[in-house]
Amino acid sequence: MRHFLTLKDFTKEEILEIINIGLEIKKNLKSKIYNKELQNQTLGMIFEKSSTRTRVSFETGMFQLGGHALFLSNRDIHLGRGEPVKDTARVISSMCDMVMIRTFEHSMIEEFARYSSVPVINGLTDSYHPVQLLADYMTLVEHGASKNIVAAYVGDGNNMTHSWMMLAAKLGFKLRIATPKGYEVDTDILNEALEIAKSSGAIITTTNDPKEAVKGATVVTTDTWTSMGQEEEKEERIKIFSGFMVDGEMMSLAQKDAQFLHCLPAYRGLEVSEEVFEKHSAIIFNEAENRLHAQKGLMAWLDKQRSVGK
Repeated sequence: MRHFLTLKDFTKEEILEIINIGLEIKKNLKSKIYNKELQNQTLGMIFEKSSTRTRVSFETGMFQLGGHALFLSNRDIHLGRGEPVKDTARVISSMCDMVMIRTFEHSMIEEFARYSSVPVINGLTDSYHPVQLLADYMTLVEHGASKNIVAAYVGDGNNMTHSWMMLAAKLGFKLRIATPKGYEVDTDILNEALEIAKSSGAIITTTNDPKEAVKGATVVTTDTWTSMGQEEEKEERIKIFSGFMVDGEMMSLAQKDAQFLHCLPAYRGLEVSEEVFEKHSAIIFNEAENRLHAQKGLMAWLDKQRSVGK
């Protein structure tokens, strides 16, 4: 049985297979063809962190695949209110066919997966956001921008940055990361990505100069400067991240036909200018929609792996 906690646990071929399944499911949906790959199955969705896109995409996706999704917040279950993670994992996995968790500490989802009897999907932790990267890469494929990628990530060294590093390391493309001093990526995760990159040919570099990262890039991406749980740091972060906004001047340093991605929600005038966001809004909102299709591909793939393993 396979879990989906981080991209580092998957081969290049497996990642591309998941993307292709998602693209096929999307194509069928647009043609009003509904394949019920997860007929009568149930997805337990544990939310310790709230989200618009994660809830809507997983709940809708499970319905379209013929199954049912259960929304479980901190107020709905005993997890975090006295019951150990391992006990919650054993109970929920005995009643559901798959579990998606959106939480804070990555160690929590790792422990849950150890005791779960069904596949566990990382809907986001403070360390990784792998389902978003499936959607991002699917979007690049659809827009003809998945060949010879030179990606530039500008902003905080957070879970999105870490996931971009793992995607680059696995697929073998160039990634340049620009963060302010003191907000760099996790050193251990970077070293893991660099070790994987030795086999794939990926080139991953870090800098504190956003212009250096963006120059000649084919893809530019960013994320909010203040993630959930960091609200008290917001004003300080706005000052420190000054100069890291992706605006027209910064995008002009990238290749002429460079794509801009944002996982949303986007705060115009902070990490991205209104001009850049609206100019690239078509691909950004396709990227948002692709959370639905990429995750359906993932769930169908995980279910297939479980069936093969029986």
